[in-house]
Amino acid sequence: MAYTALYRKYRPTTFSQVAGQEHITKTLMSELSSGKIFHAYLFTGTRGTGKTTCAKILAKAVNCLNLKNGDPCGDCAACKAIESGEVMDITEIDAASNNGVENIRTLREQLQFTPASGKYRVYIIDEVHMLSIGAFNALLKTLEEPPKHVVFVLATTEVHKLPATILSRCQRFDFKRIEPLVITERIKLIAQKEGFTITDNAAFMIASVADGGMRDALSVLDLCVSASTNITEDTVAEVCGMAGDEYLFNFAQIIKNKDSAAAIKLANELYVNSVDMLRLAQDLTQHFRDLLIIKTIKNNPPIVCSSNKLKKLEEQALNFEITEIMRVMRLLGDSLAKMQSTNRRAEMEVTLIKLCTPNICSDLDSLLSRVTALENGVKPEPKAEVKAVSSKPEPVKAEEKEIKEPEPTKPQGQNLQNGKLDPKIWKEILAELAKTVPLISGILKGSSAYIDGQFLLIETQNSQFAELMNGKNNLYREKLKKAIFNITGNNYNLGPYRKAQQTDNADPLESLKNKLKELEVPGL
Repeated sequence: MAYTALYRKYRPTTFSQVAGQEHITKTLMSELSSGKIFHAYLFTGTRGTGKTTCAKILAKAVNCLNLKNGDPCGDCAACKAIESGEVMDITEIDAASNNGVENIRTLREQLQFTPASGKYRVYIIDEVHMLSIGAFNALLKTLEEPPKHVVFVLATTEVHKLPATILSRCQRFDFKRIEPLVITERIKLIAQKEGFTITDNAAFMIASVADGGMRDALSVLDLCVSASTNITEDTVAEVCGMAGDEYLFNFAQIIKNKDSAAAIKLANELYVNSVDMLRLAQDLTQHFRDLLIIKTIKNNPPIVCSSNKLKKLEEQALNFEITEIMRVMRLLGDSLAKMQSTNRRAEMEVTLIKLCTPNICSDLDSLLSRVTALENGVKPEPKAEVKAVSSKPEPVKAEEKEIKEPEPTKPQGQNLQNGKLDPKIWKEILAELAKTVPLISGILKGSSAYIDGQFLLIETQNSQFAELMNGKNNLYREKLKKAIFNITGNNYNLGPYRKAQQTDNADPLESLKNKLKELEVPGL
């Protein structure tokens, strides 16, 4: 005998058995009890939430000979015939593959026939949004005034694609995502009936993966049962290709520590173990979403998980600022979008590097994260003084805040005169810099330096130097200052050297007039 999938074996046969959609089932039961039957119903909602199940129960209920508080009895001849599939009066149509005008015309011809055995002919049209415009037009008149013995049940996951003329002719019911706790209890009940065991945390994980869909949850449960009759969190993680809770906590801590190497290493371990990078990005997003909710809602945050996991989340949330969490979620969101059309592993690795090194990101969330770190006690580094000098140096202002000098490596600083620095000394400085930051040393190849009091001003044609030294990365500036100190014994402030612009004797009014002409000012 062929195996019956759990979602089919435990599909509800009455409205009372439908879980998580009480706002719909109670209304339908009340209407049926009072004899109120509409000619067209519209069931809309995400996949696996019970639309088709309720449509089949409704088809059975309108034909039931002995309703019990709006529920089909299941014992009368009509109920038994419908359950066995022997009744020709219940027709299910898949609009995805029967979406043309001819299909609807054929349906309209069938409507004229009275029911063969029951009270109503019921037409269940699944994924009705897939019908063509012509098919909708052909259905419209019939849907508005169908024969009295006909009931339509339209089901869709994308109600926004339905014409307003169709919507206005149906009684609409919106199916919501089923609460994880409801799915968890259902999973545990089925496990008890089937004779296998499942831990509470494993049931939570399945409910989380299902994203509000009972059918998806039972499909995952089916896979887990195939792997083991003693289902744990590890079983679910292995079947679904999930990272698991411990990996997520580890990733979050690595991101907090800004350890790019550890992040890439952990991602590689998961990849080798066949963990899908798209799933990993989704799990990380959910993890940081939980941290954000905990930071926002102090008491009873709406997070479905075990008490042990909630405690760990609350402890980890203490280490993060909201701006940090938002930055992580923004980058992960961008990464998820890109993973649809690029190498998932490479994209995940790039994203992890961005997450661990906010200094290389110029987005608003990264800047806010760094500002928050400064506000929490990390002292900001002074921005490099931007100073243009001529051949005759002008007086300069001292920095507002002196940086603590490193331990001197020379007995005393050299007495260097204002003006161009001896090329030999500058060459020694670049050689010293090459030991710690080869990137800056390479960028400064062919450059010169000038002394102006407490400032060392650098002249270079490489625009990358200004970008790296404009205050966005304190590390590079400090490494350069340290190299200068190691060679000269002096602690200089840094700035760019720019030659004074030559002034001309042109008439300023004429110059202004020419500029206005360039701007096409009328009358000139």
